[in-house]
Amino acid sequence: MAYNIADLFEHAVDAVPDRTAIICGTRRITFAELDRRANRLAHHLAAHGVGEGSHVGVYSRNSIEAVETMIAAYKLRAIAININYRYVEGELDYLFGNADLVALVHERRYTDKVAAVLPNHPKLEHVVVVDSDTDSDSDTDSDTDDETEADYSGYGGVDYETALAGSSPERDFGPRSSDDRYILYTGGTTGYPKGVLWRHEDVWRVLGGGINFVTGEYVADEWQLANEGKASGGLVRLPTAPLIHGAAQWATFGALFGASTVVFVPKFDPHDVWRAVQEHRVQVLTIVGDAMGRPLIEAYRTGGYDASSLVAVSSHAALFSHSVKQEFLECLPNIVLTDAIGSSESGFTGIGMVSKDSDHTAGPRVNIGVQAVLLDEHNRVIEREPGAVGRIARGGHVPIGYYNDPDKTKQIFVEVDGTRYVVPGDYARYEEDGTVTLLGRGSQCVNTGGEKVFPEEVEGALKSHPDVFDALVVGVPDERLGERVAAVVQLRSGATPDFAAIEAHVRTAIAGYKVPRSIWLTDEIGRTPSGKPDYRWAQRYAREHDPAVEASATPRS
Repeated sequence: MAYNIADLFEHAVDAVPDRTAIICGTRRITFAELDRRANRLAHHLAAHGVGEGSHVGVYSRNSIEAVETMIAAYKLRAIAININYRYVEGELDYLFGNADLVALVHERRYTDKVAAVLPNHPKLEHVVVVDSDTDSDSDTDSDTDDETEADYSGYGGVDYETALAGSSPERDFGPRSSDDRYILYTGGTTGYPKGVLWRHEDVWRVLGGGINFVTGEYVADEWQLANEGKASGGLVRLPTAPLIHGAAQWATFGALFGASTVVFVPKFDPHDVWRAVQEHRVQVLTIVGDAMGRPLIEAYRTGGYDASSLVAVSSHAALFSHSVKQEFLECLPNIVLTDAIGSSESGFTGIGMVSKDSDHTAGPRVNIGVQAVLLDEHNRVIEREPGAVGRIARGGHVPIGYYNDPDKTKQIFVEVDGTRYVVPGDYARYEEDGTVTLLGRGSQCVNTGGEKVFPEEVEGALKSHPDVFDALVVGVPDERLGERVAAVVQLRSGATPDFAAIEAHVRTAIAGYKVPRSIWLTDEIGRTPSGKPDYRWAQRYAREHDPAVEASATPRS
């Protein structure tokens, strides 16, 4: 029995070959068609030296071709490497080398960047180029190249559809293993990206549906998800995040394993998302916290969309503040709203079901899995007592480590009492009801006069004010306190800043020493393509601009 990404997908193909697998713009493709196209690409890549353990870069926005490329790699027991489409040449150069790419599939719009970096990587011998479907292409970013003009002949790029046309559609590959490797590159907010290395079975168990996230029960066998999806008819799911992000990859894979249909919007636009929900009768919407949730609910309020098909909205991997959750529940009272925590290193760690009357002002409150604990600064397990704070650690199915980085692997993977844990750096607090409240990443913690302040808690309080659309909280130098709490704030359109009112409101939610003493205003908060906070951007913005307000010394209440 192999718990393998390619095998799990193929089981769904065999169960529901004629069911629609992916919809993107005006294009749709069945499970059988997706399988045949992935087979063709796999045979093409194999003919150019890609085999077991080879690394194939996927440099694309959300598209059918991106999914085909990942599946094709896994069919060959190769490894698909996600490449952030926002990277500049220096970041691409680092990733191409660090990931040991031997092949690359990229959208034509990125030709000039690939051409600039490729000569530095002689191991990367084969490139396949995708012409995006203009019917589904609403992305006209100024930071991308005009794909209709970009010439990739200089480095021998092969047209994607030509590559498929010349290759076999047969599924005639050898057996695969649960031990096959999966890598997810993460990072971009601090330092260079890091490749998290997993076994297929382990990552499937914690992200791909191999375990019931609510009950903790394991899926019985490799056919269960496909068979259940066949019997139930599956669901229509729309992951809003880009496939460069683990939440989107595993929302997609999990849906396909369960014989469900996936809907893509090539680039996140809140109105495009609601139009897709309405047109395709989407039932499950997956978002990344406030970064996507807030603009989505704002667009819903003004767009007059029919979202009656929605039964669930699930947030992953970023702060989903109480105020935004309540807006969703007011506008869509019949949905199930969930808030999951985890990371590329830990996978799923906990989940919370959100009701209209619940209070999540200080951060997501979730039930953590049976294999998750809190550790103190000496890597000792903390007793589950209300108010105790520690770093979240998860045992069980954990990654092998970081690819090409043994030192970082030793830092984040620890052994406690004979159990190996992954400790990505998120802090949490035990609550009286047995849940935990996620406080935020320790590396972003602000130390103000000896008190620790977690940015996400303050951000949640700020964003609960009706005039605040988005906010990031950072520490800035302070002669007396060492650091003081500061915030970069994006007001709602048309709002007039009333800093005294904002401060008074925030003080009703958090202690006085946590209230921002300096506030900068911006037209748009800087975030990564996946919607995660870009704290490097916030620090830089604070250094380069004068604050809109500098408060007096904050009482330490």
